[in-house]
Amino acid sequence: MIFLTLIASILIASVSIYQFRKEAREYHQERLERKENAIVEHIYYILQTTTYPLITENVPLIFKERIHELSNIHSLEINMDDLEGNSLITSKALFELDTVQPKIKSSTLKILKSTIEKRYVEFEVINGQQYRSSYSYIKDNKFKPLFILNLPYEEDTEFYKNELRNFLIRFGQVYSLMFIIAIILSYFLSSYITKSLKIITDKIQETNLNHQNKKIELEDGSQEINLLVESYNNMVDKLEESAIKLAQSEREQAWREMAKQVAHEIKNPLTPMRLTVQNFQRRFDENDPNVKLKLEDYSKTLIQQIDTMSAVANAFSNFADMPAQQNETLNVVKIVQLSLEIFNENYIQFSSLEAEIVARLDRTQLIRVITNLVKNAIQSIPDEQENKSVFVTVFEENNNVIISVKDNGIGVSEENKSRIFEPKFTTKSSGMGLGLAIIKNIIENYNGTITFNSELGRGTEFIVSFPITK
Repeated sequence: MIFLTLIASILIASVSIYQFRKEAREYHQERLERKENAIVEHIYYILQTTTYPLITENVPLIFKERIHELSNIHSLEINMDDLEGNSLITSKALFELDTVQPKIKSSTLKILKSTIEKRYVEFEVINGQQYRSSYSYIKDNKFKPLFILNLPYEEDTEFYKNELRNFLIRFGQVYSLMFIIAIILSYFLSSYITKSLKIITDKIQETNLNHQNKKIELEDGSQEINLLVESYNNMVDKLEESAIKLAQSEREQAWREMAKQVAHEIKNPLTPMRLTVQNFQRRFDENDPNVKLKLEDYSKTLIQQIDTMSAVANAFSNFADMPAQQNETLNVVKIVQLSLEIFNENYIQFSSLEAEIVARLDRTQLIRVITNLVKNAIQSIPDEQENKSVFVTVFEENNNVIISVKDNGIGVSEENKSRIFEPKFTTKSSGMGLGLAIIKNIIENYNGTITFNSELGRGTEFIVSFPITK
């Protein structure tokens, strides 16, 4: 309401300013026409009573003694020019230095000649002041143009400016008073009207799905407010029913997610265990002098994976998170090499710039990170592709141990790059897509980072960084 009043006041003020300026223009136009008509009549009277022949050359002689009289009587500067625009005589005070008299512009002469009334008013602004210059033909007894009458007229708008200023001041005072009154009335009216609405608003703000909400009890209220209160109370009843259903649904969903995650975590060690047993069956030779050493290595690998499954089962039985960190001082280079031994693919290559990089990490979780990344790298390479390559590198940089797993598989598309670490996101036909999300959580628990670079059709490189804690 106040906004509309402000717009209306601005419109009123704009219309008033426009009207004042329009009246000022009309006043000066009419005043110039009246003075011009009076001067022309006076000039024709002088021409009728003069003894000089009525030719252009005699105009200075005819009006030599009368032009100042004309100017004083009509309070206006008078200039008389020949038909070419050259000055003949003027009532303006001239100085000896003014040897060159001003000449009417050729463009003005053309317009004057082309008009039907043989009269033209030109507008000019000099030093910020508006001027009108009236040009008209004065004719002889035979109605032939004798000379051009030029009447410069200065528009004195000071009176209208003062009137406009006074009007705007009075208008502003009245509007300010009305604005203050409107604000006071709006405050009391809004306080009265919104008293009931405030009660409802406070109740709505207190409404929460996690606790029981109280209904609104309002005795005095309009019909609309009572309908609103009734709607809110009905909403509270439905909200309580929805909260019960939602809690039950969340519990069921939590169990489903827990079961999926546990199944995935148990399935992860099964794959390397199966590969280890198959590798053992294929390479076992009872006559090999190192058979006991190999058997011990295979046994250690199986025990590590069994420990992983046991830790997951214990965590599930205790309704806890994934196995907590069991940090120990270990050689990261050796653990990575040990993790790669379970894979039979001959195109897996390993490189390390240092023989030993010692850090405190959880052996089981570190193996899980490596096996998961290498398994993903193997699965990203199509079976029919030639020159397969998975390259694993370990090195130390800026007090961090860096593990790089690079493949030459199909790569990751641009639309999937932002979702690669999302739980349950996968581009494979099998699997639940929890692997990368889980190892990302493991790495971040050590304040580490995991990033990747990928080019579609050329391969992917995952880079894992663990801070070295001695």
